[in-house]
Amino acid sequence: MKYRRLGASDLQVSEISYGTWLTAGVSIERDRARACLDKAFDLGINFIDTANVYGQGAAESFLGDVLKGRKRDSYVLATKVFFPMSAADRGLSKTQIGKQLDASLKRLKTNYVDLYQCHRYDPETPLEETMRALTAAVKSGKVRYIGFSEWSPQNIKDALALKDVERFVSSQPQYSLLWRRPEKEVIPLSAKNGISQIVWSPLAQGVLTGKYRPGAAPPADSRATNDKMNQFMDRWTQTPIVEAVEKMKPLAREAGVSMAQFALAWVLREPNVASAIVGASRPAQLEDNAGASGLKIDPALFAKAETIAAAIPRLA
Repeated sequence: MKYRRLGASDLQVSEISYGTWLTAGVSIERDRARACLDKAFDLGINFIDTANVYGQGAAESFLGDVLKGRKRDSYVLATKVFFPMSAADRGLSKTQIGKQLDASLKRLKTNYVDLYQCHRYDPETPLEETMRALTAAVKSGKVRYIGFSEWSPQNIKDALALKDVERFVSSQPQYSLLWRRPEKEVIPLSAKNGISQIVWSPLAQGVLTGKYRPGAAPPADSRATNDKMNQFMDRWTQTPIVEAVEKMKPLAREAGVSMAQFALAWVLREPNVASAIVGASRPAQLEDNAGASGLKIDPALFAKAETIAAAIPRLA
């Protein structure tokens, strides 16, 4: 496993990180989730990403239980705040950040998180209030660094313009061969300001593994057939997308890697990406994904894959 520095922080994070959205504590049984986490550590994955809203606290509680026997400095722990935790609890106000951070720390059974991220931008709270609350969280020792997820370029610029507040070190956007929107503005802006990308859905909800075949029913044990995990699958399993991934498979074979490794290596070719978050329901999936770290693949093969992706009607 290779490691990269996270923005302007002193954190060294694994190129492949373990994410808990829709999996650990949520849709897979506890023993299998624990086996996945153990495998992640065995593979050198040191970066764990979660959020308070994942399973309404269930993912954080799971991590709190299974991580308590490990040395706290042996892993980098990230969580998030914004989405509703109750009818009255949501957003990035000073009150909510303080309340939700304490609740997350209690579930995680730790005194601090390495990275605390704004899960989305909150238009209902003044940005300065949010940034000062995050700054206070860092000064308190409960948070080491801060980040954001899916903020617009203008949101980012507005935060950077504020004086005497903590600076962001990470951005968490959706990014993959099939979703390249961050390249236009977010990545260049981040690179200039000490902010790294921690990308989610680098495998487009598993479609870029090549497991979904044109005209065929999805595999019985796949995300697409799991009612707890498939709510975002329809957009990615459309025929033109699945057919495009089928055309990419020979490129992965030529590179001598799995389709998943090819897609993850494509994401990691971008220097501003510090880590690619993967969610796994089986340890073997993590083993395959971790194999993408450090891969050197002919850029000409990536260029061919990009051409294939660009020709998909809905993504062109």
